[in-house]
Amino acid sequence: MSIISLNEKGETPKAVIYGCEGHRLSDAEKAFFKAENPLGFILFARNCDNPEQVKALVDELKATVAHRETLVLIDQEGGRVARLRPPHWRKYPPARTLADLPDGSSDEAVRLNSRLIADELLPLGINVDCLPLADVPVPGSHDIIGDRAYANTPEKVARLGREAALGLLDGGVLPVLKHIPGHGRAMVDSHLDLPTVDASLEELRATDFAPFRALKDLPLGMTAHVRYTAVDAENVATLSAAAIRLIREELGFDGLLMSDDISMKALSGDLGDLSRRALAAGCDIVLHCNGKMDEMLAISPAVGNLDGEALARAERAGRLLKPAGQFDVAQAQARMQALLPEFA
Repeated sequence: MSIISLNEKGETPKAVIYGCEGHRLSDAEKAFFKAENPLGFILFARNCDNPEQVKALVDELKATVAHRETLVLIDQEGGRVARLRPPHWRKYPPARTLADLPDGSSDEAVRLNSRLIADELLPLGINVDCLPLADVPVPGSHDIIGDRAYANTPEKVARLGREAALGLLDGGVLPVLKHIPGHGRAMVDSHLDLPTVDASLEELRATDFAPFRALKDLPLGMTAHVRYTAVDAENVATLSAAAIRLIREELGFDGLLMSDDISMKALSGDLGDLSRRALAAGCDIVLHCNGKMDEMLAISPAVGNLDGEALARAERAGRLLKPAGQFDVAQAQARMQALLPEFA
């Protein structure tokens, strides 16, 4: 199924994904999103109280836009990064806990865990999970990645990242490969500061970049707000034509590429200008997460409608949105508890 249809003006969706402020949309948000017609939306903990409320909010968001299959994203990784939490949703372990199970068991657990996540997301109308991380941490790196990463070796990260993606796809949810081309060497948190990585291209190719090359066929990806001086001494990857060219040509990723949150503190300057620069560098989509209306109004004139290769990539991703297959939830939970007794 395509996610792309035209609005009453004959326009494709705008190349942007927005957040919203609360549990329901305000009249101002409804009017803005209707006029804006973004490709999609992203939810955070501030938007999620209980299943009935989340479903109602997602329905409201979808009603503001023209396209049939609006992308609705969430960061539901498990561990520290989980927007949906008990008592209404399961508690999921961090990636590293799953990966530390014996080989074979870890592969099964990662895939099953993602399939259970998808089982909770899809009934809410959420069809995209910002998972898997393919970042490879190094000793001394900032804990912003930490146990969110599957392992410290690119081979294992790639293998388990594949299992996580397949589990989501089996459940009718699109995965997002992040943070391309690698956040594992960052010594600061890009939410708060600008990470700079001085490793050589040879070292980056052998480690940081390798899992992304192995997972290049995934339908959606998210850039890293990290500056790799061996690639571009001036710009973070999100704003770097050289870095996006490396992602596309050397790593071979041809999925729909969104920026990480354009309002993060790793970036500085006017949000409209940053959005223009991200798109000019080669990002397909600008992601803005905090739901602040003044910031969205600043971004709006900087972002055009999807066209060209970005439109084609969005179409390809949309065709992967398929109904979930048969799934025995009770059996899956029992198996997860056998593999990981603390799983709840």
